[in-house]
Amino acid sequence: MLGEGRPVLPAEGPAAWALTRRVGFPTVQPFMLKARPTMPEEEVLKRAAIYARVSTLAGQSPAMQLDVLREFAGRCDFEIVGEFVDHGASGARERRPALDQLMDAARKRTCDVVLVYRFDRFARSVRHLVAALDEFDALGVDFVSYSESLDTSTPMGRAMFSIIGALAELERRIVVERSVEGQRRARARGKYVGRPRRQVDARRILRLRDEGQSLRAIARETGVSRTVVTRRARSGLKARA
Repeated sequence: MLGEGRPVLPAEGPAAWALTRRVGFPTVQPFMLKARPTMPEEEVLKRAAIYARVSTLAGQSPAMQLDVLREFAGRCDFEIVGEFVDHGASGARERRPALDQLMDAARKRTCDVVLVYRFDRFARSVRHLVAALDEFDALGVDFVSYSESLDTSTPMGRAMFSIIGALAELERRIVVERSVEGQRRARARGKYVGRPRRQVDARRILRLRDEGQSLRAIARETGVSRTVVTRRARSGLKARA
């Protein structure tokens, strides 16, 4: 239908397109919105800290450990931000110069993953290993042991971590049970259990007390605690009475 001024077109549908062509309006082609091309996100590499250790300075070198871990980091696209090497340090010691620096770097969040060649290069004690892994987990730092194929960022690695934790708890309980049993047997044989008793000169304490010296001064002069001085002084006064 045509009105007085402008044609009235159907709102939509095939009839609208037919009438548009009939009255001479330009045909409007439907269009589709094109999605904006997405820019590739910049890949963020994991920052890796390598730890290596040799027990002695003679005849041992950490070069093999470092070469293997560097190659492994390259295959995993890790960015090596530091290498921490202890020379001539026993694995039984929990405090080592390079290990302390590594733990400090992890606490400062300067690395995302710690790489070691083998468990015993990092810690000989299961308790020490579990304590370190617990701290790494709290800090959000992954731990990878190359030889044992343990990666705490994977489900299998977390499962192995749980098993190691259970073994550490078992080790602690066994040590406690052995200690308690040893003390019980020693007491049964009449042996004294505990720290060696320190010899205290009770007469000297009483003499210094009679001279008017304070308990603190007597403890400092005799080299024993103030509690011991007080106890000896009281027992000596009671004996006099």
